[in-house]
Formats: sequence, structure tokens, C-alpha cells
Amino acid sequence: MKFYFLGRGGVLGDVHSDVVASAFGYFSQASAAALWDSAKETLAPREAGAIYMECCAAIGRTLLAEVADLEAYNEAAAAVIAATNRAGLALFSGIAAEPLAEDAPGRALQLTAVLRELRGSAHLNALLATGIVPEHAHCQKRPEMAGAFGWDPAPDTSALTPEMLEAAEGLTNEMLVPSFRVLSADQAAALKAGAVAIGAACSQ
Repeated sequence: MKFYFLGRGGVLGDVHSDVVASAFGYFSQASAAALWDSAKETLAPREAGAIYMECCAAIGRTLLAEVADLEAYNEAAAAVIAATNRAGLALFSGIAAEPLAEDAPGRALQLTAVLRELRGSAHLNALLATGIVPEHAHCQKRPEMAGAFGWDPAPDTSALTPEMLEAAEGLTNEMLVPSFRVLSADQAAALKAGAVAIGAACSQ
């Protein structure tokens, strides 16, 4: 868990734990501080961020070696990332700035991690714009994980309605339209097919 925290957040640099809590969105500040500050005693954040990406590549080489057409997936994913306005998307911007592996399987899982942070960063902004406290949305969706994210007792999420959460999801999608609009029909098909194949390979 410490490596997850330091590796994922390490692309932000040696920042205060409040910055990482802000970028991650769902952890309590106290939990973020405990994980981030103790992990920094073992490894520098920027070094951990680089190793995190190297781990993504290594896992990609192990799990995705037999997945077809990864080059087309990588091309489409890179196009989406390049087309994104990075304002207000700190964690996405940090991981998107990291160097990528040259081989297709390693690069594919790295790009998948970058796309994950793209939607995640956009969704945090969409939650706030919709009037939803991010940790409330997370604890309602995954109540069994509240303690692991530092919320004990879990916050009261009874005011959240399905309509509010649906609105936040819809706004997230709208925010990402400019990023994905750059894809041709063939690229969009390659991105979808690659994502499905990668998901299946990682689930085995």
C-alpha cells in the first residue's frame, strides 16, 4: 500500500501529503499523511514514480505478450493523451509526463495507467462541480473500503442520490469528449478492442 501511494503519487514530486490527498481525492488527509510520509523515508517520491511506471511495463510484458494489435491501441491511447488539456488534472499530467517503454506490451499497460488517471482526475472535478464531496461518493460506492481510505467512522452519504451520481458521471464524460474526439473511427475501434483485450488478460 505504501508503494502504491508513493509510486502513484511520486510523479507529483516531493510534495506535502495534502497535495497527494488532493490529487487522489478519496483518502482522508490523516491517512494520506501516514502513508506518504512513512513511504518517503524509504524512497524518494520521483524515484518511486519512475519505478511505478517500470512496474506497469513489466506487468504488461508478462500479461499482454499474446494480445494482438497493441500497436494500434497504443497509437490511439497516445492520441487521446496528447489531445487533452491538462489544466486542473495534476495527477494525470504527472504520469503523462513520464517516459514510456519502447515495446508494445509494456507501453500498453503504461498508457492504460495514464488513461486511468485521466478519467480519475476529470471525475474528481466533475464530482465537485456537481456538488458532491468526493469521499462521500467513494464511500457510498464502496462502503466496505471506507476504513482503508481513512474514514472511520464512514461519512454519512444518505444525502447522495443516484441522480446526483449519474450527473457527475455524465459531466465526466462530457469533459473527456475533446480528448477522444480526435480519434478516427478506426482508432476508436482499436482503443475499445485493446481495452477489452487488456482487461481480459489482466483478469486471468
